[in-house]
Amino acid sequence: MSSKERPTLGGTRIKTRKRNIAAPLDPAAFADAVVQIYLDNAGDLELIAKCIESSDLNFSRYGDTFFEVVFTGGRTQPGTTKPDEGERHTYSIIDCEPKREAILPSVIYIQKILRRRPFLIKNLENVTRRFMQSLELFEENERKKLAIFTALAFSQKLSGLPPETVFQPLLKDNLVGKGLVLSFITDFFKEYLIDNSLDDLIAILKRGKMEDNLLEFFPSAKRSPEGFSEHFTKEGLIPLVEYNEKKIYEVKVKDMKSALTTQIAEETEVSEVIENVKQRVKDAKLPDTEAVRILWDVLMDAVQWSGKNQQQNANSALRQVKTWAELLNTFCTNGKLELELMYKVQMQCYEDAKLMKLFPEIVRSLYDQDVLAEDTILYWVRKGSNPKGRQTFVKSLEPFVKWLEEAEEEE
Repeated sequence: MSSKERPTLGGTRIKTRKRNIAAPLDPAAFADAVVQIYLDNAGDLELIAKCIESSDLNFSRYGDTFFEVVFTGGRTQPGTTKPDEGERHTYSIIDCEPKREAILPSVIYIQKILRRRPFLIKNLENVTRRFMQSLELFEENERKKLAIFTALAFSQKLSGLPPETVFQPLLKDNLVGKGLVLSFITDFFKEYLIDNSLDDLIAILKRGKMEDNLLEFFPSAKRSPEGFSEHFTKEGLIPLVEYNEKKIYEVKVKDMKSALTTQIAEETEVSEVIENVKQRVKDAKLPDTEAVRILWDVLMDAVQWSGKNQQQNANSALRQVKTWAELLNTFCTNGKLELELMYKVQMQCYEDAKLMKLFPEIVRSLYDQDVLAEDTILYWVRKGSNPKGRQTFVKSLEPFVKWLEEAEEEE
């Protein structure tokens, strides 16, 4: 063996550790390549989509950069919407006219890309979220284009774009305070409702966790139910105004029921309960007939019903009527409202088997407590009752009605 040769073990193989050598990031080259595809095809999105599909560009690595090119025509500087160095094209969404017919082809184009490369939806989310958080960096006209694009994206059910990606990033105090969010969301609502129903819009808001928080889009100075109605009425979105007023009404009714239930459980003084209900009826602008229905529902829901003991059920119901007769009397102020209460009692007894036989006793008790007048009961019997269970209830009330009619004749 030569002295210059190094000794080795015969038949062995020396292994070297493999290292993962990552290719350096080069988003600029990727962006330039995509821009060139746009330029080579003169902005024809169908041809561009075909070229994109057949290209070997690394979309999994540069997905965010791809959507920057789609939206703005080239790369944007980190953390901003300002153009970065490199090639640009003029066929982007921001360069379109702020009209649906100009922006819709871009939505359809993105849909095609996502069908071929569904993993890019995450990159679309990233870029959308960043643009929503940076609304103030766009011009007014550009914000309108983004609003139209977003509305069309949801209208066309763009592959998997979650509503929270759009709505939640908008709730930055500085954006809301400057009125930028309200302007954006108004354009979004108006565009979306061209092709879709209000129910569709509410479904999107619900998925975006904004259904009950629409006032958060308003600057603090306008953040009130009145401000909401005034703004969207002026913008011609009357169905949205009506929907919001209904939501507010439902919340107030729910709160009223909850407060009344608590006061009944705590055996609060009747006079205090009456004042509380009066104030809530006034605040909610509750119709008198609805107030009567709610009072009866809450009172009966608060009764501790026995499973099969009919006499115990009767005693409990009648005790409740007697205890809260003054409350009912306060709101049953005329024959129409008394009749409404009778309808309510009839329907509850009809729908609840355990109450069916209690109907005449409840009516008699309401009469004894001066909640129902004789004329109201007789009118109900002769022509005012609801068809449901009418025959049964009228028959069960015959002895009491006969007594009323005899007393009337004596007078």
